Amino acid sequence: MDLLATKLILAFLLPGLLVVFFTRVTFSHIVGLILTLALIAASVYAGYTHNWSLYVADALSLTVGFWYATRMVKRASRHTKSE
Repeated sequence: MDLLATKLILAFLLPGLLVVFFTRVTFSHIVGLILTLALIAASVYAGYTHNWSLYVADALSLTVGFWYATRMVKRASRHTKSE
């Protein structure tokens, strides 16, 4: 597998997982998104991301991860309110 294909697969998976991870750590989906965006911005600045397809994959993964993290936070708040 060539390097671009590996980067593309990671771009589809890692940003979404990072949003969910940071949301679980900070208990805020907004903070999770901001921390993940900061890591991606640092990666772009360092020159690791240099292709538009990688930008699109990152954006799609961030969107799905943020959607899931929002659902997760809402479900957790509903669960704690019912107790």
